[in-house]
Amino acid sequence: MQIFRSLSIFLCSLVLLQSAFADDEDTPAIRFATFNIAMGLDSEGALYERLQSGEDEALKKVAAIIQQVRPDVLLLNEFDWYELDSAWLFINNYLDKRQYGQQAITYAHALSGAVNTGVDSGLDLDGNGVKGEAADAWGYGKFPGQYGMMVLSRFPVALKRSFRQFKWADMPAALVPLNRDGTSWYPEPVFNQLRLSSKSHWDVTVSANDQNLHFLVSHPTPPVFDGPEDRNGARNYDEIRLWADYIDPSRSGYIYDDAGARGGLDATAKFIIAGDLNADPVDGDSSGNAIGQLLRHPLVDATCVPRSKGAEQASALQAGKNLEQKGNPAADTGDFNDQYTGNMRIDYVLPSASLKIIGCGVFWPASSEPGHDLIGVSDHRLVWLDIDPG
Repeated sequence: MQIFRSLSIFLCSLVLLQSAFADDEDTPAIRFATFNIAMGLDSEGALYERLQSGEDEALKKVAAIIQQVRPDVLLLNEFDWYELDSAWLFINNYLDKRQYGQQAITYAHALSGAVNTGVDSGLDLDGNGVKGEAADAWGYGKFPGQYGMMVLSRFPVALKRSFRQFKWADMPAALVPLNRDGTSWYPEPVFNQLRLSSKSHWDVTVSANDQNLHFLVSHPTPPVFDGPEDRNGARNYDEIRLWADYIDPSRSGYIYDDAGARGGLDATAKFIIAGDLNADPVDGDSSGNAIGQLLRHPLVDATCVPRSKGAEQASALQAGKNLEQKGNPAADTGDFNDQYTGNMRIDYVLPSASLKIIGCGVFWPASSEPGHDLIGVSDHRLVWLDIDPG
């Protein structure tokens, strides 16, 4: 069975294709975006069923947000992976139709595939003495494909490499979760088998302007839902580290992909790292400023910090934990429980330093701005970055 396939959708009318993107033709920019749409549902195939009707209100709102921002290349997190034609259904039944007054948009290419969530490890990963539970999957999940990933693109895309099967223990100086006495929280035979990626890490090539850009996408585990050993915090840190090492030829030699090939990107490669990385640079429960591995990386340009009026307004109105935070609330990308966490910046689109940034932003309209009625569909906001591919 072929796990990764690229879907090409051909429209009957070239005029329709041209009109759908007429608003993008005046600028050389390519807009990359990431959006956790919170469609990780509780049963296998549930999202697939909702995609078929074309009338699901939550999916209509997701589509309307995408139609308003109009990214050229888009990563969707928490889009349950079930069948490849889920992408076709979402494009044809929702994106290719006007939603909430927005202009339709379509994508000629889509890529999705298997992830670690819900795939039973056969091990007792949470140490409760019981195997086969959601927490015992390679990535937390009730069924294979829950909280999956999908890439939609105007330009041809291909899966260059996948790192779904890379073992955490094979990362040099891995951040091994420890007991209070300094011993490993995971029994050695378990840790030696544990996959690092909680969903997957994909190097997706985007062919645009006669060159290949590397779209590096992932969705690391949240650094919570554990104990004093901080096993999820440690895993989140090292999931982010995998990309930090992959883009640096001096550090990537240990990395191997699912086909057995070793190494990372060449020094001249142009890349965009994207995803819900579940790590705020200042606030929250991240271990060791996990996201700083990318924000301070010499090969990454993190100077464009997406901000929105809506995020700033939400922080002030919701108060609670937001009042205790140190980060700029305008840069938040997630609207979370104000009693326990508060809002945070955890969704990122980060380009290589070799790319020219034109602009960036977060779709989080304030109450007085268009689209505010759409954002409640997810606890995350769509983050975008415009680059000049050169």
